[in-house]
Amino acid sequence: MKTNAVVAGVGMTRFGKHMDRGLKSLGAEAARAALDDAGLGVSDMQAAWVGNAAAGLVTGQESIRGQVVLRSIGMGRVPIVNVENACASASTALNQAAAMITAGMYDLVLALGVEKLYHEDKRKSFAAFSGAVDVEELAEIMAGLEQRAKQSDSSEAGSGAGEKRSMFMDIYAMAARSHMKQYGTTAEQFAGVSAKTSWHGSMNPRAQFQEALTVEQVLADRMIAEPLTRSMCSPIGDGAAAVVLASPRKARELGLDSSVVVASSVLGSGWDHDLGEDGTVEVFARAAYEESGYGPGDIDVIECHDASAPAELMYYEALGLCGPGEGGRMVDEGATRLGGRIPVNTSGGLLRKGHPVGATGLAQVVELTEQLQGRSGKRQVEGALVGLAQNGGGNIGNDAAAMCVTVLEKNS
Repeated sequence: MKTNAVVAGVGMTRFGKHMDRGLKSLGAEAARAALDDAGLGVSDMQAAWVGNAAAGLVTGQESIRGQVVLRSIGMGRVPIVNVENACASASTALNQAAAMITAGMYDLVLALGVEKLYHEDKRKSFAAFSGAVDVEELAEIMAGLEQRAKQSDSSEAGSGAGEKRSMFMDIYAMAARSHMKQYGTTAEQFAGVSAKTSWHGSMNPRAQFQEALTVEQVLADRMIAEPLTRSMCSPIGDGAAAVVLASPRKARELGLDSSVVVASSVLGSGWDHDLGEDGTVEVFARAAYEESGYGPGDIDVIECHDASAPAELMYYEALGLCGPGEGGRMVDEGATRLGGRIPVNTSGGLLRKGHPVGATGLAQVVELTEQLQGRSGKRQVEGALVGLAQNGGGNIGNDAAAMCVTVLEKNS
């Protein structure tokens, strides 16, 4: 979908462990920050889309999550649409909000993503991820992961998925082992992704983890599921992120900052396809490139869904930044570091900024907007004009269940 929605304001909380705060507190902070950034008030909003994936399982709040959160800042009367789409909930909220702006239905809307994942009972947190697959096939999926792990002599990956960790780490580990076998990618290269991203995150005051790590430290960390050490896995987290969108006409009328526009937002779902065939990232990225008029070589900064370090490396290839099997070389060359050819996850990514799943997609847009507006401080990518966000969620078969690719451009 090619859109004309203007990003009028952005805001987010620090991601992390907020045991003393609930959905309302976190969501209110991000929403108010975005409204303040736009110079607008609650009464200016004509509609809102609220992304959340796991509140029902973790906090017990179902059905009216968005209404509960936004009533706490005085928002009512207007349509408030609840969006649940796994880890792509927030980017889906943005996609739908931008579509309604483009269709001319509204002039000013709010997109909010909010999540609470930390809980005293860790099984509740992990259940939020185990529910993002076809639960009628869960036993078969778990057995398949264990079998594949044993075939590769991966002892840690052979048990504990869904109990001691998110089962998605085992899915990513399986994909990583396959990439290593097919292309010769090394654990050191995966660790290089984590080290790079930790350096970026060390400069982000809103990141969950702000310690810069070396490759050696990443490799020496506790093994989670071969070849993934703990530092190669995104943590669970709590947090919220929000974006205010405006129509071009309203932005001009109110004198809003219209320097960033949503050039394209492509949302889709996975389908049955053979291994090795193009999947959700490749197909929807191409669509986003075509609709926005930009190609991989035109992108200045990327926020991708690095739920694991191997995932980021493989997304280099899927997004067309390099050829198949060349992701490891990009790491070795430093191409995706700040100062490199195409900086990726300048925020610290999911690995270091954190991954409150229902907020992640909008947090990516917050980072890219600030990059394009020159507001990123030590993390600033000089001369950034075009940014891309890739945010996926859930898993069915051999691909993500939901995928959203968004292109933002700096308005001339």
